[in-house]
Amino acid sequence: MHARWTVLWLWSAVLWGQASGPDPREIPVPPIRTKAGPLPGVRELPLRAEMPPVLVMNDGSRVTTPKQWQRRRQEMRRILEYYATGHAPPAPGNVKGRELARESISDGTVLYRLMRLTFGPGAKLSLNVGVFTPARGGKFPAIVYFSGTPPGAEALPRQPQGPNQGRGENVLLLVGPGPATSAPPRAMPPPATAQSLATRHAEVFRRGYALVTFNPNDCAEDTTLRNQDGSWAFRNTRFFPPYPDYDWGILAAWAWGASRVADYLESDTAIDAKKLIITGASRNGKASMIAAAFDERFLGAPVVTGGGGVGAYRHAGPRNSETLDVMQKKYPNWFSPNLHQFWGQKEKLPFDQHWFLALAAPRPFIALEGNTDTISLPEAVRQSMLGAMPAYELLGAKQRLGVHYAHHGHAFTDEDWTAMMDFADHHLLGKPATRGFDRFPTEQELDAALAEARAKAKR
Repeated sequence: MHARWTVLWLWSAVLWGQASGPDPREIPVPPIRTKAGPLPGVRELPLRAEMPPVLVMNDGSRVTTPKQWQRRRQEMRRILEYYATGHAPPAPGNVKGRELARESISDGTVLYRLMRLTFGPGAKLSLNVGVFTPARGGKFPAIVYFSGTPPGAEALPRQPQGPNQGRGENVLLLVGPGPATSAPPRAMPPPATAQSLATRHAEVFRRGYALVTFNPNDCAEDTTLRNQDGSWAFRNTRFFPPYPDYDWGILAAWAWGASRVADYLESDTAIDAKKLIITGASRNGKASMIAAAFDERFLGAPVVTGGGGVGAYRHAGPRNSETLDVMQKKYPNWFSPNLHQFWGQKEKLPFDQHWFLALAAPRPFIALEGNTDTISLPEAVRQSMLGAMPAYELLGAKQRLGVHYAHHGHAFTDEDWTAMMDFADHHLLGKPATRGFDRFPTEQELDAALAEARAKAKR
């Protein structure tokens, strides 16, 4: 079977005349048929070096009114689901929360509750969520944070990594052992304590925000392990078995989990569910971006997302930044299975990453970046900001699309948290702006600022 697929890949590469692309030796992932129906493949799509515009309908007509924009959003959403994220199930409509534990911490100034959410077909799916709130006052705006297992919850066992995961190799060249013969599940470290997390994020509560944490791996296991038929082993567990007819990747499942948290928060009397922020770093930042694009309840604040995140695929690559090809080599399991065909042909993408930002309009959205983060190219981020801006301008929300560069590499630091809350204080709480975030710096400007900071440090 695998040999036949290899021959097909080799022959298709000859027919297409590809200079680069998926390795013909790859062992394909069996397709998942969804109800959405097919869209054109890479061979049928035109080359488009420029960023696909957000205010032009599929039929070529221009979007000039908010009403037309709603139709355009649906077109863009379908394209992103098909090619970028995979198709996630609809909201289950039956999310319920049960309190498992509560604890007064930080000398009585913070209340922590461990909640167990249940939902999905037969209410058989579950998710542990930690809810931190100031002890007095409310309702509180909330920061929904992709992080680790909530304090007091049992860390779920995890499948082993794929046989060449994390080695910079093409993960589709190998099929690992099936679940029955794999290494034992990974034992995960115990969760942090509620007090240690409250101490780490004391400024969040001082400012009057709640903090809501959950482990995205409780939604989808981040592994490239594959079954003997080539299918992804992550689909054997967590949210996937009840939804076999959806081709969602890991990032979409994490974003879908965040939306289930938002479902619950709408019923939590301590939370202002109309003022929710979604954040996380790196791969969690990519999932935050997706959640903000597809769920209108979230203000998006993704951190150092790298390839497949905020930065445009068409502009990534220089300075060894992460590209579409890097993502499809190392992490194709994060995305729609229909994205893999664009390896080496990013100019044929019918979208680019700025579409996710545009779908968030007119809601506030801020990208939190590090000026020494090598995997995220500043010019790719800037082009996504510029590409999404027409949607924000159409809706009279130009100041609501922002970016902040902190002095760090691939990390989530206190400066990022401060910038996120400064941005939210203004746009969610109506407080006076203390600084602007609507300038999208060039690489030259960032380099100059970094050189100046280093010179000052030496003096």
